[in-house]
Order: sequence, then structure tokens, then C-alpha cells
Amino acid sequence: MHARTKDEWRQLVLSGRRALTPELRTAEDRALVALVTQGIAGGSTVCAYVPTALEPGSLDFLDALRRVAGRVLVPVTRDPGPLHWSEFTGADGLADGSYGLREPTGPVWEPDEIRSAGTIFVPALAVDRRGVRLGRGAGFYDRTLGLADADARLITVVRDEELVSELPEDPHDVRMGWALTPGSGLVPLGDH
Repeated sequence: MHARTKDEWRQLVLSGRRALTPELRTAEDRALVALVTQGIAGGSTVCAYVPTALEPGSLDFLDALRRVAGRVLVPVTRDPGPLHWSEFTGADGLADGSYGLREPTGPVWEPDEIRSAGTIFVPALAVDRRGVRLGRGAGFYDRTLGLADADARLITVVRDEELVSELPEDPHDVRMGWALTPGSGLVPLGDH
């Protein structure tokens, strides 16, 4: 039996996400809202993301962060390269952006604004126990996370079934320190 490639993992995870019932998706999203503010310092800057229909989380997830953190930055995509950032101010401040994403309509900061964040929530299709994250393959986060403060907490958000024993890893992959799952909460990865 051969080890799965990244593309095979992506197909497997996406088909599993498409098969979720609306009830289970809602229950998992509610669980994440209850867990997301663990360890977030009041008044701090947090980087997160606006979840797509197939990603764990919801706008309620971002609103919960806003109630605790001083500001919540989410990505604004440009041409492939590091992500730019804008403040999430609520659902009313979002518009359709590139790649089928919703993005804030306010001021946009350069990629190095990620340095201001003590906690960075990173979307993923899966993550393994070593911290190897499987993204969608465009490399936006791999190009961006190297700009983060070395002490920032890198947390990927996945479903419980998407925290796996081992994924394929490339030299440019940036490892995560934690996974946030609906059923297990904040799970340390790698050496944490």
C-alpha cells in the first residue's frame, strides 16, 4: 500500500467535508466558537480567516475572537505571494474577494502586519501530530507564516477526523504548534 499524496489527501478530506450533514456542521461550528478564545489575551492582535462553506468555523468564530482580542486581522489575497491583512469588523464589512473568498472592505495592511499577532489561526484540510499542515496547495500561508513573530502561536482549525498521524511534507511547509478541533479543543502538536 502506498502513502497518500497531498492531492489524494485533499480529495479525501474535501469529499468528507461535502458529505457532512448541516446539523453536524452547525454543531461543530458552535463547539469551535466556545473553544476559540482559549488563551487569547484581551486587547491582543489575532490573525484568523473568514471560513469558506467547506471549512470548519463560521463568522460567529470571528465574532467570538473580536469580543476578546483588540483586533482580528483576516487575509486579503493578491497575486500568489504572502497574504495582506485587513481588520474583521463584522459580517457587514465583508465583500466577495479573489478565489471565492470573503474579504474585509476596510484598509489593507502589508504582509508583515502578521508580526503584530500573538496568535494566528490557519485554515487547513488536515494536520498531523507532528504539526504538518495540508492546505489547498496554493502556498499563500507557507509564504506568509515565515513573516510571523517567532513566538506566535500557530493554530490550525480542523475537524477531529482531520487530525491524522502523518501527512506528506515538503521542505517549504511551515509546521503548526496546535490544532483546534470541535471535539478535542486545543491539541498540542509536535514538540509542544
